[in-house]
Amino acid sequence: MQVFREAGAYLKGHFRLTSGLHSNEYLQCAQVLQYPQLAERFGRELAARLPDCDVVISPAIGGLPIGHEVARSKGARFIFTERDASGKMILRRGFSLRPQEKALVIEDVVTTGGTTREVIDVALAAGASVLAAGSIIDRSGGRVDLGVPRVALATLDVMAYPPDFCPMCQQGIPVEKPGSRNAA
Repeated sequence: MQVFREAGAYLKGHFRLTSGLHSNEYLQCAQVLQYPQLAERFGRELAARLPDCDVVISPAIGGLPIGHEVARSKGARFIFTERDASGKMILRRGFSLRPQEKALVIEDVVTTGGTTREVIDVALAAGASVLAAGSIIDRSGGRVDLGVPRVALATLDVMAYPPDFCPMCQQGIPVEKPGSRNAA
């Protein structure tokens, strides 16, 4: 967390998260991962806590740098998922998974686990075996169940609210959306 603070990547305010929830705290991983030495360090630390694998798969956009670094540390190949025009998470760009291939799913930040679950579902549908999931930050306080073992470099218990019950919205504080995907 000290690295996030030093990089100006630990923000306070009123934010709409990718999940659609609102929070008064936001961790902008891209501000930290723009420094290759930090991305490499975090990737190495995360990889050390995860089992060996054949492939690392991450969601675009936030998971790309950390997923790549975990794959490098593991000596595995790296692929990523993207959303199609309907919003469904898919493999594109000629990426594929082989049946029984051992996969790790790597994300930058987990709040509800929704995006990570979508990537796990893509891998399972292709016949891969998902060994575990990892992230730099777990904002859920460790409560998210992805159906596979998971690890995070830092676990935080950050409050997140549905928009209809957000105290900051009720106070009329403008909401910011600093993430990579617009939430409804």
